[in-house]
Amino acid sequence: MNQATFANIASCLPAMAKSRPNALAVVFPHGRDRYGCVSYTHLTFAQLDQESDRLARGLECIGIGRGVRTILMVSPSLEFFALTFALFKAGAVPVMIDPGIGIKHLGRCIAEAQPRAFIGIPKAHAARVVLGWGRRTIRIKVMAGPGLLPGATTIAEVRETGKGPVPYKMAETEENEMAAILFTSGSTGPPKGVVYTHEILARQVELLKEHYGIEPGEIDLPTFPLFALFAPALGMTAIIPDMDATRPGQVNPERIIEAIRNFGVTNMFGSPALINRVGRYRASRGIKLPTLKRVISAGAPVHADTVWRFSRMLSPGVQVFSGYGATEALPVCSVGSDTILNETRHQTDQGKGVCVGHPLKGITVKIIRIVDTPISSWSDDLLVPVGHIGEIVVKGPVVTRKYHHRPESTALAKISDRKTNGFYHRMGDLGYLDKTGRLWFCGRKSQRVILKKKTLFTIPCEGVFNTHKRVFRSALVGVAKGDSLLPVLCVELEPEARMANREKIREEILELGRGYEHTRDIRTILFHPSFPVDIRHNAKIFREKLAVWASKKLS
Repeated sequence: MNQATFANIASCLPAMAKSRPNALAVVFPHGRDRYGCVSYTHLTFAQLDQESDRLARGLECIGIGRGVRTILMVSPSLEFFALTFALFKAGAVPVMIDPGIGIKHLGRCIAEAQPRAFIGIPKAHAARVVLGWGRRTIRIKVMAGPGLLPGATTIAEVRETGKGPVPYKMAETEENEMAAILFTSGSTGPPKGVVYTHEILARQVELLKEHYGIEPGEIDLPTFPLFALFAPALGMTAIIPDMDATRPGQVNPERIIEAIRNFGVTNMFGSPALINRVGRYRASRGIKLPTLKRVISAGAPVHADTVWRFSRMLSPGVQVFSGYGATEALPVCSVGSDTILNETRHQTDQGKGVCVGHPLKGITVKIIRIVDTPISSWSDDLLVPVGHIGEIVVKGPVVTRKYHHRPESTALAKISDRKTNGFYHRMGDLGYLDKTGRLWFCGRKSQRVILKKKTLFTIPCEGVFNTHKRVFRSALVGVAKGDSLLPVLCVELEPEARMANREKIREEILELGRGYEHTRDIRTILFHPSFPVDIRHNAKIFREKLAVWASKKLS
């Protein structure tokens, strides 16, 4: 085998175990004492390396080895980290699916993945048995957690089988070998399995480290379980917060602040919903978080007011970064709070879209004309002029090549570039590049509202209305009216404005819209109590669901 192609993403772990064996790798909340203080359990880098070695050897002994697609349904825990790295070390392919996508989608995703193995907590196994998940393909079952299941191996048995006097020799996987299948959240269409290679995962680690200046020894607070896996790979200690990871928009801010203070957290990732929640909590309390060196948010555009509130907790010069990307391509762009608050927010308020920054090193971003059909091959004729809104396409080392067992979706999302023997990924988002090369996000392609004489784009329109001090957020949708669409603005008010005079607010919102050419045609306002949002970040608005709701309201 050509050693130059060896790229097992788990190889970062034994390297960290050698250089920093006694440093904490993962810290997990383990209940509270009688005084209400959180207690923790942990694994050092050496312990995580040893435990994942033992599990990898044990998994391989029961048939979960190189290339074996394995559903992993384990709650955030020390065991989750050890199992994930064990699967990588064995060359197996972990399949990650958000449990919150719903029973119907879960069953279909598992069927598409065609897994041979299933590692899950008792609740996951019970659902698998009752609902018949993977009945045709799953042959190996592992029970993670208490309980027994006929025909399943327990984690304790895997660990016992995996005992060994020498370190486990991890699989010498190649760069382009499948490393994992990560399913999209399904926020704008059916969830799809995105194929990750070991090279893509390694390039993601390199790009994050270089762009944000992350150094080994930092303390990370990852509030999204999958992103937590980046911490050990980057040499950071992962502090898992005491929260329900499936509900970041309902997080208890005190527990996030508690974790930051307990460990001197230097790096934090949070969805816009979580950043908003913690920032609002701080607003009346004057809390400061001086240990943070950076805060990174992704999953949806972050409102400038949210950035401003959170920034007030940080030391001078420390920024809140808004990242742009998708499961299929991450990270693509990034912009800091200095730029947002001092410059681009004013253009956002005027309906120019949301600036998501310059492309990161090695990433190419282009804007092509809007079409809803597949594009088989790249041509420069597809491009639109600078400043014109079109579909965002990206190319680079962190861009995934295909969906698993979804050739039609792959054909729709990828454009072959024969000149470079590469490809572009169609983000499904709309936007434009300004004269400096920064990308401006203007909404999802599928959510644009096509009128007879013009097309309205969600983010530029909503940006105008979101400047109203009583508006928490707004969402533009199209409602069928005869043979055309009626543009409707759904509005979620700030909590303190829920009992205010809505007719007065409605007229003020309409007055804002009359001030801009692209919003003048929006004359129907509907107030909604709480927008439906995605299950992963609680930040992407389900405009499709709002359109159905609006149609019923207007009928």
